[in-house]
Amino acid sequence: MNITERFLNYTKFDTQSAEDSNSVPSTSRQLIFAKYLKQELEQEGLKDVEMDDKGYIYATLASNMKNAAPTIGFISHYDTSPDCSGADIKPRIVSHYDGNDIMLSEGIVLSPKKFPELLAHVGEDLIVTDGHTLLGADDKAGIAEIVQAMVWLQEHPEVKHGTIRVAFNPDEEIGMGAHHFDVEKFGCQWAYTMDGGDVGELEYENFNAASAKITVRGISVHPGYAKGKMVNANALAVEFASMLPKDETPETTEGYEGFYHLIGMQSNTECARLSYIIRDHDRQKFEARKRFVMSCGQQMNEKYGEGTVVVDVNDQYYNMKEKIDPQMHVIDLVLHAMQQAGVTPQVKPIRGGTDGAQLSFKGLPCPNIFAGGINFHGPYEFIPVQSMEKAMNVIIKICELTASYND
Repeated sequence: MNITERFLNYTKFDTQSAEDSNSVPSTSRQLIFAKYLKQELEQEGLKDVEMDDKGYIYATLASNMKNAAPTIGFISHYDTSPDCSGADIKPRIVSHYDGNDIMLSEGIVLSPKKFPELLAHVGEDLIVTDGHTLLGADDKAGIAEIVQAMVWLQEHPEVKHGTIRVAFNPDEEIGMGAHHFDVEKFGCQWAYTMDGGDVGELEYENFNAASAKITVRGISVHPGYAKGKMVNANALAVEFASMLPKDETPETTEGYEGFYHLIGMQSNTECARLSYIIRDHDRQKFEARKRFVMSCGQQMNEKYGEGTVVVDVNDQYYNMKEKIDPQMHVIDLVLHAMQQAGVTPQVKPIRGGTDGAQLSFKGLPCPNIFAGGINFHGPYEFIPVQSMEKAMNVIIKICELTASYND
């Protein structure tokens, strides 16, 4: 089985996670794929393959060396985003892409006019959707690349490597992927998530992240008799949202700039609930953003009465840079591996986060490497076959270089 066949096979499984779930994994359909993946790893000859009751999968490619080498790991998540359907995915391959519009379905066009990144992949073979679902390259491409690299290494025993651990987990897309990851069991000195975007991306800086849940309590009264009595939670929710800076949202920021993002709202006259995410690379600015959201709630309560607005802010993950900086050999190995694999590194901060951010704070340094997909979380998602192959080659080179690494 080649890497394209492996990835396409993975897309047959609907593995969307769900933010409003209290179970682990958040959806039972993830476990269906997890069980399949465990069986595949066993069939491909990996050792110590196990899946715990929460769907976390661990496996080992044993060292083929006499000398000791660091034990390293590669990690990907198998859930897909709740933002777009992951059911009944219909992928197809556009061979030797010519730079023109791609008709996904009637009236649904993947165009370089809107997505100019397409033009960087002219001549390559693009896997696209039919425009009605996401593709799932985030992060089933990462899984395919890791598994295929492990298969390749077994088929080429002349390439020496130390012990390699792999792990696949649920619920990354809802910020829970690393919560039940057993770092001690994984037993690695460092690891890499294969969860980045286009070719060459290498990320070891990410947002500090928090969620904010705002509950607005109103008083519902018949509108014909509401004067002096009604408190319209809909209107107060809009007022709260208007207090946040309009130029500090995802659609107005880039690079290291942070933001407030309203990701959901449920509202009626009696009660409104707003769900925000708060992001900033700078830790001090991040803390200031959280305080600002809290202060907006306080101002609303001073105006409309105590308890009208309840703000609940919870941290999700932090910038892994402070954990990676003291161990930059982890990054240097990737840079050398990319060079040897013919890939130009694109080192940049993540405007988001990965499981690696949380894992780094759990004692496992874990930067993020490209998986090759583009336009994640929506129906215009695509991935070049050649990008998956390059990611696989980078994994192989990292394993090879680590075999001769001296602390």
